[in-house]
Amino acid sequence: MSDLGLLLRKAREQRGYTLDDIQEITKIRKRYLEAIESGDYKVLPGSFYVRAFVKTYAETVGLDAEEVLRLYHKELPKAQAPEAGAPEPSYIQPKSRRVQHNDRVGKVVVTSLMWLFPILIAVVIYVYYANNKTETNKPSESTPPSLTTETALPSSAATPTPTPTATPTPTPTPPQTTVTFREKKNSRYYFDVSPAGTHQLKITFPGGKSWVGVNENNSSGKSIYGKTPEQSEELTFELGETPLYVNLGFAKGALIEIDGIAVDDEDVPGRRRFIFTVTDGAGQPATPTP
Repeated sequence: MSDLGLLLRKAREQRGYTLDDIQEITKIRKRYLEAIESGDYKVLPGSFYVRAFVKTYAETVGLDAEEVLRLYHKELPKAQAPEAGAPEPSYIQPKSRRVQHNDRVGKVVVTSLMWLFPILIAVVIYVYYANNKTETNKPSESTPPSLTTETALPSSAATPTPTPTATPTPTPTPPQTTVTFREKKNSRYYFDVSPAGTHQLKITFPGGKSWVGVNENNSSGKSIYGKTPEQSEELTFELGETPLYVNLGFAKGALIEIDGIAVDDEDVPGRRRFIFTVTDGAGQPATPTP
């Protein structure tokens, strides 16, 4: 096993990760991860991707990826550009398409503007003179004499009537948020949040860096967030009608709060998965208002 592989393996084991966990988080195949830990880089799809895989692995287990690459650059194979037509690993996102400008269309637009500009100036001048001519032909309107209105002074004998003061309507106090543990099923912790409405789910990292994955409904739902933030970062998400699935790679390092209420994660190392559902207070999922 190489020095770099030993470092990554120790960091992984300290956080309670298995290679299957790293594969699910990074989308890098397990056999590539095993090759990185053993130092057998020939198994990887090409030297061009070795540094990318190592960097992603290091970030996932909470290491400084740039520092790892700097310290072990001699151990890593020299990066070479991938061959044309070679398939890229599945975890790498496709490059954004470049927008190609059509020179012919641009020339047509410029030519059209050159012809329209003098016509626009002529129209503005015509409208200006037409308005001035209309204003000149209008008869001057005489200013009506100002009317002076005398204000009657109230009689000294009159007693002022007190103005009734409206009693302010008390503002109803909103119900307090409650977070209730419902059950543990298939290694997932289910929590009910009430009352119905919108709540704020906040994740901080007082105990160390952790990979965070957030999806709608469940692990296969729409992905909202998925990476390892800095320890000083604070993540906030809106919890409403759609349940939120939260996957923490290093649960002991993270703290989940809903409207300021801390969620009990048993304070144990390793991975923890949660599903938060807003209910009406009676254990029933909140339904949208028609």
